[in-house]
Amino acid sequence: MQRLLEGHKKFLSEVFPRRRDQFHLLAESQAPEWLFITCSDSRVLPDLILGTGPGDLFITRNAGNVVPVAANDVDGCTATIEYAVEVLKVKHAILCGHSDCGAMKAALDRKGLEKLPKASRWLQHVEAAFSHRQPLNPGDGPHAELASLIRGNVVAQLLNLKAQPSVARAVMEGRLEVHGWYYEILSGRIERFDEDARRFVPLIA
Repeated sequence: MQRLLEGHKKFLSEVFPRRRDQFHLLAESQAPEWLFITCSDSRVLPDLILGTGPGDLFITRNAGNVVPVAANDVDGCTATIEYAVEVLKVKHAILCGHSDCGAMKAALDRKGLEKLPKASRWLQHVEAAFSHRQPLNPGDGPHAELASLIRGNVVAQLLNLKAQPSVARAVMEGRLEVHGWYYEILSGRIERFDEDARRFVPLIA
């Protein structure tokens, strides 16, 4: 805990004073342009990766960057999506998976899940990833099979995202764009899913 306390002390003494006006403005309201749906993984830091800051991203995270589609169910992710689209009027919804995803590793080998009944049930949400596996990429080396499945999960969850009533309506009305991304931890680079080509391509050439 001491590290967190020291970090907060530094924030109060160095960071907050420089951005006091911004935080005071944000205390009144928020108007983020982007909804960012990603994994809980501690190595995925959206603001660091994208150069964003307070008030920019409306973020929801869970294991495996899942967008549940169970009928008549309520969960934090889809409730957040609905709020972002209908109330905050975000212009973009980004579904972002990442390399070395633990949830997708568990979906592949299913080992050690007997002590994790909730996690095991949660993994049912990523089963569709197996139907959307992407071609093996030699650049992924020994992790190519896992990377293929992770990218497949991005495609599967992207479809789930588009199936959300609020999202479908906003896309149809032309006020929302939806994106599927894959973040590579080792290189720091992002790939986007090109729906016309049905493959992942570099976000930045």
